[in-house]
Amino acid sequence: MQSQGLQTLDYLVFLFYFVVVAGYGYWIYQRKQALITTSNDFFLAEGSLTWWAIGASLIASNISAEQFIGMSGNGFRLGLAIATYEWMAAATLLIVAIFFMPIYLKNKIFTMPQFLAQRYSPTVSLIMAIFWLMLYIAVNLTSILYLGALAITTISGIDVTVCMIGMSVFAIIITLGGMKVIGYTDVIQVFFLVLGGLATSYLALTMVTDRFGGSGVFDGISHLLNKAPEHFHMILNKDLGPDGKLLNPNYPSLPGLAVLVGGMWIINLNYWGCNQYITQRALGADLPTARNGILFAAFLKMLMPIIVVLPGIAAYLLHKDGMFQQEMLKDGVINQDSAYPVLLNLLPAGLKGLSFAALTAAVVASMAGKANSISTIFTLDIYKKYINTGASEKQLVSVGRIAVVASMVLAIAIAPFMGIDKKGGFEFIQEYTGYVSPGIFALFILGFFWKRTTSNAALFALIGGVTFSILSKYIPTWTGVNDCIFYTAFLDGDVYMIPFMDRMGWVFIFCVVSMVIISLADPASKNNPKGLEIDAKMFKLEPSFIFGAVVVVMAIVALYTYFW
Repeated sequence: MQSQGLQTLDYLVFLFYFVVVAGYGYWIYQRKQALITTSNDFFLAEGSLTWWAIGASLIASNISAEQFIGMSGNGFRLGLAIATYEWMAAATLLIVAIFFMPIYLKNKIFTMPQFLAQRYSPTVSLIMAIFWLMLYIAVNLTSILYLGALAITTISGIDVTVCMIGMSVFAIIITLGGMKVIGYTDVIQVFFLVLGGLATSYLALTMVTDRFGGSGVFDGISHLLNKAPEHFHMILNKDLGPDGKLLNPNYPSLPGLAVLVGGMWIINLNYWGCNQYITQRALGADLPTARNGILFAAFLKMLMPIIVVLPGIAAYLLHKDGMFQQEMLKDGVINQDSAYPVLLNLLPAGLKGLSFAALTAAVVASMAGKANSISTIFTLDIYKKYINTGASEKQLVSVGRIAVVASMVLAIAIAPFMGIDKKGGFEFIQEYTGYVSPGIFALFILGFFWKRTTSNAALFALIGGVTFSILSKYIPTWTGVNDCIFYTAFLDGDVYMIPFMDRMGWVFIFCVVSMVIISLADPASKNNPKGLEIDAKMFKLEPSFIFGAVVVVMAIVALYTYFW
């Protein structure tokens, strides 16, 4: 079952997608250009995004190649358990909407480094800005670009470098229009993303029924449940076999209840609540609009496993039954990240173009959002504060646009050398982001809700958190202890490693305890002038939001109960 490549109809569908997005983006740009008079308007689209545009933009920026390619690949290997990243994110978004957004909006926060400067010190802000720029460019932007290019190359046969350049140019066109253009074009991107994703899921489930009997998607889902039950458990067990090895070798990737009560919360709360790339969508809106937009995003997150996990599970079952034996191989070894592109190659003409457009939409939207955040942080938190303090609003917008182009060029240059395809794209991002997440989340959460938290404590969490994250990988090797009350280490190649999520949990606790001790040891912390004033009225909720939030929570509980 080899690919026939893209046909004329596919190119026409993709061209339609490109013209609609680029044309609509240019129209928005021309319509709003006269109004872009300030840097805040360019970077945040201040006050102009509706709740549905905010929600769609959040999802478009979040769902990218690491989901379509990486998460489908994990669906192939891990099964439905990987959907915990999506469903727990929905719960996390509710927390961000209720508790985080009122604090950001009341204090007129436009960037995360700005918050750190106001709450702690310029030093903490500068270090964090540099950390974020390095992370966004070297990990997030490069992985999105490279994984997307690999997938598109598999489908179209176009050279990887050409794909990377083409997607970068497309993303630059959108990004240079500012946050307004990104926000409103993301609505169209999400439409193509969901429609194309559903087409791929439909194909995958139809292939399952063709292979095992029956008709329609529901028979396909029934076959998946009956013939691959091991792929439909949300909580993985730590059971050991007679040889002392894990019966489920995937446990270290998702270590049991840690996905509900441990490190998964740190991953999600840091990503959705303390991340310039994400929160930027809502920072320019009023509180009710921001909350409704985030609630809309939570509903969309609940649906994402249908288009990013199910195809991977279907590919697993088909592969287990003898299909895709050669297509799934890379250098003679099964490559999980090939699952989604393999399925895309089998779509009929027209639908392949639609899915091609969906994948491109996911990649381009995420790249545009990431580039805008890179530009925002560099321009407002580094250039304006340390390079040209007297810069005019026009200069800031110009520098922001230059930063967009520069970040894309840098990502294209370094992406092939990062080893992204060797680790599995999704895990690559999670691992490297996880080095900084515990410390960042610790200094944000204490900065929000504990007035006594000092800048020295925040600085320690930032630097100490990263240091401890790196060192904790080697604790089992240095101590020779693989199992104790604090951790259980498992073989990763020839070396024992503590599961990624467990390490994050312990690093977070280490950071919080250290910050409390350092803050209490400073007498000046008793009357900390930088402590935030928290008013209970800030967290009052609209009845419509409460209803929507209850529906999301009930759905999550039902899913975990059924697929436990």
